[in-house]
Amino acid sequence: MEEMEMDSIECVSSSMDGIEDEEIQSSVSSHQQYSSAKPHPNVVPSGIAPTSVHELLECPVCTNSMYPPIHQCHNGHTLCSTCKTRVHNRCPTCRQELGDIRCLALEKVAESLELPCKYYSLGFPEIFPYYSKLKHATLCNFRPYNCPYAGSECSVTEDIPYLVTHLRDDHKVDMHTGCTFNHRYVKSNPREVENATWMLTVFHCFGQYFCLHFEAFQLGMAPVYMAFLRFMGDESEARSYSYSLEVGGNGRKLLWEGTPRSIRDSHRKVRDSHDGLIIQRNMALFFSGGDRKELKLRVTGRIWKEQQNPDGGVCIPNLCS
Repeated sequence: MEEMEMDSIECVSSSMDGIEDEEIQSSVSSHQQYSSAKPHPNVVPSGIAPTSVHELLECPVCTNSMYPPIHQCHNGHTLCSTCKTRVHNRCPTCRQELGDIRCLALEKVAESLELPCKYYSLGFPEIFPYYSKLKHATLCNFRPYNCPYAGSECSVTEDIPYLVTHLRDDHKVDMHTGCTFNHRYVKSNPREVENATWMLTVFHCFGQYFCLHFEAFQLGMAPVYMAFLRFMGDESEARSYSYSLEVGGNGRKLLWEGTPRSIRDSHRKVRDSHDGLIIQRNMALFFSGGDRKELKLRVTGRIWKEQQNPDGGVCIPNLCS
C-alpha cells in the first residue's frame, strides 16, 4: 500500500513451506543442545512447580506447545501436526519415516495439565487447562498489539507505550496532544487513486492514544475519501469514548459521530466495514470549491469520554479541557 502524495498537508491540534531437511535438523539439534538453558515458553509463576511433562509437549521443530493430533515416529519421537507437513514425513530427530501414528498417551497426559496464561508476566494471573490455554491466549486482553501503521506491512507486535514510540520514531507519524483536531488535505489530482492511500496521526488525550486515519480508495468505479478513528487499546475500553468528524464547504457539511474501533481490529477491517466518515468524490470536489479539479478538504473533529450519570443512568459527554 502506497502512501498518499499530498501537495500540502496542514495539521493543527488544539492545546488541548519451504523448510529444507538440513534446516530442520539444525533446528532440532539446536533445540536439544540448548533446551535446558533457555527459558521455557510455558514458564510458570512462583508457587507452581514446573514439570518435565511440559517439555515433552514442546515440539522439537517449532518449539511451540503441541495440541492434538500429536504425531510420533516408530521410535517414539513426537512433533506437532503443523510441523509434520513441513518435514516431508521424515522424523526430524531420527530421520525415519513418520507414517500416521498418533501419540495418544501424550495427548491424554496433556488433558490433566494446568498452565498459566502465556501473558501472566504482563499481569494475567489465571491458570487454565492445557487445551484451553491456546484459545484463551488468542483472546487475552494482556496479549500484545499489532502495529496500527497501515502504510506498509509492519510486523512489530508490542504493548501500547512501545508502539507509540515505534510509530513516532520508525514510521515518523505526527503526534499531537489534545482532544480536538483540524486537518487540511490538498491533492492536485484527486482522480488518481490506484491503491488505497492513507495518512495517520496519533492523538493523546484522557491519558489514552487514538489513531486518526484519512485515506482515498476505490469503491466500485469511483474513488471515495474516508476518515475514521481507532483506539490504542481493547474494545471494552474503546466503548468508553466517542468522536465526531466533520467536513464541509460551500455552505454544506457532513457530520459523523461514532465510537472508535480498537486497534485489535485491523486497519483494513475497519476501512472495509465503512465504519467512519465517507465522502464521495463529487461531494469532496464540491466541498473543495473552485474549478473542482483540486481536492481541498478540511476535516475537523473532537474526542470525548462518556461518563455514567449516577442518577439517571445515562451517558453524558465529558469534554477534554
